[in-house]
This record gives sequence, structure tokens and C-alpha cells, in this order.
Amino acid sequence: MNAPVPPNEKRRLEVLWKYDLLDTPRDETLDDLTELAAFICQTPVALISLVDENRQWFKSRIGLTVTETAREISFCAHAILNSDVMVVPDALQDPRFAHSPLVTGSPFIRFYAGAPLVTPDGHALGTLCVTDREPRQLNDGQVEALRKLARVIMNFLELRRQLKGLSCVPIRQQSPG
Repeated sequence: MNAPVPPNEKRRLEVLWKYDLLDTPRDETLDDLTELAAFICQTPVALISLVDENRQWFKSRIGLTVTETAREISFCAHAILNSDVMVVPDALQDPRFAHSPLVTGSPFIRFYAGAPLVTPDGHALGTLCVTDREPRQLNDGQVEALRKLARVIMNFLELRRQLKGLSCVPIRQQSPG
């Protein structure tokens, strides 16, 4: 089942593009945070997913080799509609996902939890998410950790965006004194 398009989709996409993240190389800091999410949640897969018009693209991925999937089969396209962590304990029991090729075929997702990556002005660019091949739940501490990691990731992306916008001004050297 396709996720509804957010009411602010045009503006959300404009903001996403301003972050200049799509189709960029991997980032060690983001990979470390993604790996930390997998460790905390004890899942084999963790991703930083960015949702554009037609796809979800993985800026960081642990435990998955593909770099993107179609938006219409994306769990994250549903998660960006939420203001908090979206948890799907068993995708086979959820009518939104039961017939998804991501559930019925490889990677055989049964469990999903995704925390939206929300910009300071309220646009969800994507998610920090974890998945498993087995149905499960997260405890309260794991859900809170996903929330906090998503905020750290978004703060990192925001700082990166702001620094890219600064012009490089040479530092004037002081003469020895």
C-alpha cells in the first residue's frame, strides 16, 4: 500500500535537495551512528533513508547491500508522515506492508522501526530505521535511543548544510611578535 504524499511534499522535497545528500558517498560519522542504532536495537539492519519523489535512498546502511528501493514499497515513506517513531512489530500482520515485495521477498522484513529525520523547520527528510527478519518489539529505552540518534543525525546534517553554505575566508596570519 502506497503511503500518502505529505501535504507539504513540494516544499519537503525542496528542503531535501538543499541538504545536497542524495547520491553522495558514504560518511563515516553517519555509518557509526547507523551501526550504533543496530547495536542498541539488536537488529541485523539499520539505515539512514532519504525519501525523494520516486525512491528511498540509503545514505548509510548496515546489513543491507542495496542502495535504494522504490518509494511506493518504502516503509520509510510511511514513517515520514509520523512525528514520532513508527514501529511495525510484524509486517505480515500490517495491511500496509503484508504484500510488499520487501516483506514477501528479500530482504524479508518482518520488523521495522523508523524515527523521522526532521529539519529545524519541521520537514521530514527520511528516517533512521532498523529492521529484522523476525517479528519483535523494541523496549522503551530502544525507542528513546532511536529518537535521540535521529536528532543527533539531523543536527549533524544541519551543521553540514550550514558549513557548506559558508564561503571559505582565508585566516589572516599574525606576524611573529
